[in-house]
Amino acid sequence: MQSETTMTLLENVMITLRDGVNLATDIYLPAGSGPFPVVVERTPYNKRGQSRSEVNVDGSKLSRRDMAQALVNRGYAVVFQDCRGCYGSEGVFTKYTSEGVDGFDTLQWIIEQQWCNGDIGSMGLSYAAHTQLAMACLNPPGLKTMVLDSGGFHNAFQCGIRQGGAFELKQATWAYKWSQESPLAQQNPLIRKALEQENILDWFAQMPWFPGHSPLRHVPEYENYLFEQWSQGEFSDYWRQNGIFAAESFEQIPDMPVMFMSSWYDAYVSSTLDNFKAFCQGKTYPQRLIMGPWLHGDRNITFSGNAEFGRAAAFDNNVAADWMTCRLDWFDRWLKNPASKEAPHEVEVFVMGGGGGDKNDAGRLQHGGKWLNSDQWPLKGSQPTTLFLHRDGALSCEQPSRSAAPLSYLADPHHPVPTIGGSVTSGLPVFQGGAFDQRESSEFFGTRGDNLPLSARADVLVFQTPELEKDLLVAGDVTIKLWISSSALDTDFTAKLVDVYPPSKDYPQGYAMNITDGIIRCRYRQGWEKEQLLSPDEIVEVTIAPFATCNLFKKGHRIRLDIASSNFPRFDCNPNSGEPEGQARLKQTATNQVFVDSLRPSRLIISVLPL
Repeated sequence: MQSETTMTLLENVMITLRDGVNLATDIYLPAGSGPFPVVVERTPYNKRGQSRSEVNVDGSKLSRRDMAQALVNRGYAVVFQDCRGCYGSEGVFTKYTSEGVDGFDTLQWIIEQQWCNGDIGSMGLSYAAHTQLAMACLNPPGLKTMVLDSGGFHNAFQCGIRQGGAFELKQATWAYKWSQESPLAQQNPLIRKALEQENILDWFAQMPWFPGHSPLRHVPEYENYLFEQWSQGEFSDYWRQNGIFAAESFEQIPDMPVMFMSSWYDAYVSSTLDNFKAFCQGKTYPQRLIMGPWLHGDRNITFSGNAEFGRAAAFDNNVAADWMTCRLDWFDRWLKNPASKEAPHEVEVFVMGGGGGDKNDAGRLQHGGKWLNSDQWPLKGSQPTTLFLHRDGALSCEQPSRSAAPLSYLADPHHPVPTIGGSVTSGLPVFQGGAFDQRESSEFFGTRGDNLPLSARADVLVFQTPELEKDLLVAGDVTIKLWISSSALDTDFTAKLVDVYPPSKDYPQGYAMNITDGIIRCRYRQGWEKEQLLSPDEIVEVTIAPFATCNLFKKGHRIRLDIASSNFPRFDCNPNSGEPEGQARLKQTATNQVFVDSLRPSRLIISVLPL
């Protein structure tokens, strides 16, 4: 074990930005005159607070001082900074959109300090990953590498704020939670008390919300940005702002190696994979991608929801000795003695599945899994396979009948299909992510609480294969193309890929495990930049693009696809009225149809890797 090096802490150094706002910054310096390479993290969650993800597999936690000490021991200066309007920093917090310029100005200041040798790396989870990519898009001085952990917006309109045209309501639960830590709430006990007295579950039951009439009304800066995001339905210049849209800025980002990390039940799967692809195509340095089976940032928790993936799922002792050592080695490799550009890309993905399917002592399904190594994503050899939806509920490679009648159901926004897990974060206490048996258990918001399967609902269409005759590995993109009609001017269609276990001693009724899901708001079926409402009963094709996944469907299991028109409260519920986004008051029940004939073949397209 490396001995500790003497460390000097410069507390709350105020770095002045171009607009005169000062950001509180802690600087940890090794002994000696330097200069040193620098590692920076910018966070809204308190630069001295305990990061929720700095937990080793043995349960021990690393404080920010512990993190700084580990980096100082390797000869790095360390900079932790409170984002604008958070904790010790001045200014007004506006989520995401000030982070690029603020990060650029911070690096400009760092590069001018005598203790900086001109080489800067950045790191951070979630929002602290968003801050990194935002500043990278402005080509800041000195930035030589990044560790983007479960974040960094490629295009927040498609992942992180909206998805398929629908609004991700984790933005509402996040805003409510963190408004209580805002300077206004901390400085005014009455405001803090008012926020604490709001019942967020009751507020979700009363959606939609309106400005000035929401649980955030006590802290206007949080309410304002939330409703601004919510009401921006079309892909306009609003969504091209730095901080939430990197897709068109990769030419400006420095040519550098980046470590990308996320997980199959994280909210940033597509952002991570899209960013990795863009760097692989547009940069000369090798990139590294790590995709685990975890929830957001929970890299050493081996279960997700109610599914256990086994000891192999932990990051520590499998991907690397531990997460801190992994970052230290990365920075040594690219900040101290840059390795060869000729090295191949590194891809480490966790293949979920393959376990016995029994129940462990903690009451979780043993789904199992293992790591695969490659030099590319999608994995080499994966091929698209099309499965067609049939009127009798079958899902198969056979073309549907020419005369098959459509399937109809009522989509009632007063009684939406509830969210049972999925690739979500920041939803508590209203909703939670992960893998669960798809049942209306009382632990989930908005369910009937009767434990009946979601497949029993009349507003859920279920299609499934026969029992598989051999193992099938789905690794890559998942796409659903539906031919639909609706009595409404606008409505949503959702799709969920499910791994169906056969009946067993521990699960006599089987177990339907959600793998990935997605949504499409029909007004955006022809493009994101201009809405086009439906004509009642017009037959059109829509595309749903869930997050990519990597799951082994075992012999004897079934592949299932659930089609519905809501997934609430993960996404805001479409009122079916065609009213402007975020301003709807008139909820209407729609009659929705899915066509399953050979002229209008609705289908599931999965990426299959031969075994």
